[in-house]
Formats: sequence, structure tokens, C-alpha cells
Amino acid sequence: MSRVHDFEKVQTLMTQTPDLLDRLASLVDQATRAGADAADAVVAQSRGLEVAYRMGERESLERAESMDLGLRVFVGDRTASVASGDLSEKTLAALVERAVAMAKAAPPDPSVLLATADQISDGSMPPGLDLVGPGEPSPEELSEMAKAAEAAMLEVSGVTNSEGAGASWGRTDIALATTNGFTGAYGRTSAGFSSTAIAERDGLMERDYDYSSATHMSDLAAAELVGRTAGQRAVRRLGAKRVKSQAVPVVFEQRLAGGLLRSLSSAINGAAIARGVSFLKDKMGEQLFQPGVTIIDDPLRPRGMASRPFDAEGLPVSAFEFIQDGVLQAWVMDLRSAGKLGLESNGRASRGIGSPPSPAVSNLDMQPGTVAPKAMIAEIEDGFYVTELIGHGADIATGDYSRGASGFWIENGEITHPVNELTIASNLKGMFLALTPANDLVRRGSVNAPTVRIDGMTIAGQ
Repeated sequence: MSRVHDFEKVQTLMTQTPDLLDRLASLVDQATRAGADAADAVVAQSRGLEVAYRMGERESLERAESMDLGLRVFVGDRTASVASGDLSEKTLAALVERAVAMAKAAPPDPSVLLATADQISDGSMPPGLDLVGPGEPSPEELSEMAKAAEAAMLEVSGVTNSEGAGASWGRTDIALATTNGFTGAYGRTSAGFSSTAIAERDGLMERDYDYSSATHMSDLAAAELVGRTAGQRAVRRLGAKRVKSQAVPVVFEQRLAGGLLRSLSSAINGAAIARGVSFLKDKMGEQLFQPGVTIIDDPLRPRGMASRPFDAEGLPVSAFEFIQDGVLQAWVMDLRSAGKLGLESNGRASRGIGSPPSPAVSNLDMQPGTVAPKAMIAEIEDGFYVTELIGHGADIATGDYSRGASGFWIENGEITHPVNELTIASNLKGMFLALTPANDLVRRGSVNAPTVRIDGMTIAGQ
């Protein structure tokens, strides 16, 4: 299956970034001539390849290319955003007229602003960011990765079936121009693969998976290791038992713990704070975590999965400790949310092609603690080691947290039998304060945390 959109034009523009930036600058100038007071325009060009294998046979091979443009115009304190996948001069001329007409009819919002000339980045690429891997893999290369992962998975004793293995690669190029003088562009590649195993014993089946992702293919884990790990994880879940409802320490496996950071980032998002819909809206400068806990967002991490040289409004970016020694230091802000809060943006604007900017983190990490996961578990008499979570379960307005979970029971400091069909519940405010990070931080994506222990959570079982 393949979806190709104006492929030759996409390929040409990808190799002619200066020409593309000139076209964007011309477009925002055209918007001001049509009656806008200010404007910005963004183009995202992408291409990608994905393969899927199951039981040794290739099930699918998909390739996609796309190019989309977004235009935002300002008329006084009114604004409108439009988007198109057609960059022809005729279409763009009509797009400009439509955007200006929409802005004139939009409700006023004094907090929607374009960055001033003294706020913008110079648009240059910081040295060493290294976001684009060399070349594009062939379908055969990706196929071999998926095939090797699944083969290693099926060799694990106890694995009886496969839900498949897949591998993918993609590249996205982004260019932004504004009437305040900003122009900038950057590209980023991504690659990854995964494998999902089914194990069976005495008529009961369990599934589990493993994966690897990176900006550069050379940074991926070995396909055989990922497949073997997926199989082993599925097998060790066989024979799961139920446990009674109780309050115990809960240990979140490293690859799940980043979900707690996602809940935190939503709760300190400037847009939520400005609307008053976050349980942390009055907690600036307060102790949210234990002393020693640090949470950093770093958009300039070399080869980071969400790294970028500037934000979606053309502002410069830098690493920032949102949680420092357990204390909340700032909200995640773009220009609009900062304006509503009477503050300044910290360069966290993100943007979809057809939508205005909004606040978002980039590469968010909880820094590792000093204790190893094994030592952390050794101190627990009875507890729950979580390896899978089901559902969303976090209410950002109240902080209430409830999710379906499965994993392993901890007895006398040792991981023992698998358990399933449980629900874990608490409130994020108390969970953050009771959280202890281990020393095993591994970056698997853009939001990462080490294994964490949270005491006093409620387990709803049988």
C-alpha cells in the first residue's frame, strides 16, 4: 500500500530549503498586503516507510510522502489559521484571502500574539544537534529487522504465536517564516521496530512486547534482542494470580514510569493553568516531589526524539528544570498562555499544520536517583511491580489516578508470581510526593523516567 502526494515536488523542496523559506517569506508578505497586520507560515514535508511481518511472512509494506502548509494571520487582536496540501500559487493566493476574511470575523483575543523581533531566534541549527540520520533504508533493510526480531521471539520456549513485528523509518522537514523577520528550517529522522509475542500454557495465553526507537538507525537496539525480550516477557506472565485489595508500595517499571511525567506535563501546561483546570494551578514554587527529584525538558539534546533548534513560534529554546530539587519552577508556556498568565514564554510552543501554537514539552526526563531497582524492591515486604497499564486514568483537573494494571507481586523483597486484573488508584499530588526514582534511566522516546517506587497506593483486586 502506498500514499504518494505530489512526490516530485516534495523531493525537490526537500533539497531546496532556501527556496522554500523564500516562498514562505513571500507568502506572509502577501498576507499583509491582503489586509493582515502580521502572519506566519509553516511547511511540513515528510516521507516514511513501514513494514510488518507475522509468522515469517511480510504482511504489509507501506510508503507515504506528504507536504502540507499552514498559514496564520493576525488582524488586530483577531486571528485565524488555515492549511493546505497544495502549494500552487493559485491555491495559496486563495488561502491568503480566506485566512484574512476568517480573521476579521473571528472573536478578539488580545493574548494571541506574534513574537516580537527581539524575542525571535536567529533560526540557525545549534552544532551537534545531529537530528538527521544518514540515508534512507531500503524496504529490504527494514524487512530484515522485523523478520529477525520475530524469529528471535518465536525461538523463546513457551512462545506459541506472534502478533507480528514491524519496522519503520521516516523523515520530517519543517520550515517556518514570520512577518517579524524570522525564518528557519530543520529536519529530523526517526526509526524503530517492535515485536509482540503470545505465550500459552494450560490453555491460557498472555502477550507482551518490546521495542526500540531512535532518530538514527545506528542507535537502535539489536533486532534479535528486542524479539527475544518480547518473547521472554510474554512467557513470564503465564500463571498470573489475583491478589486481595490493599494499600501497598507500587513499583512502576522503567518503560512505564514516563507516563507519570506525561501527566505532570499536562498538569503544568500553561494553557490548562490559564483556564484553571489543573490540580496544580496554585502550586507554583511548592514542593511537588521529594527533595533531590529533578525533571528536565531539553529540546537541544543531541539526537533527541523531540529535539528542535527553535520552537513553533520562532523563539529560541534551551534546557529547563521544571522540577528542581522537588520544587515546581515554571509552567510549560507558549506566547499565548504566557500572555494570559502575565508571564513570558519559555520557548515551548508546538504546532500542528492547521492549528495555532500550543504549549508542549520536548525531551522530558526525570533524572535518575541513587538506588538500583533491585535494592528498591528488596525493601518491600508486600508490593506490586507494574509492567503493563491499561487506559488513561489520570484526571488533570482533580489529580485522581486510576488505571488497570498487571505485573508481578513482590514478597519479602523478591519478585514472585505474575498478577493481573488489578486496578491501582491514588491521587497524583500524593503520588508525586511519595515517589522515589531508581538509577536506571534509559531513553526510549521523548519522555522518560527511571523505575519509580510510590508508597501507599491502593490495589483493587479480588
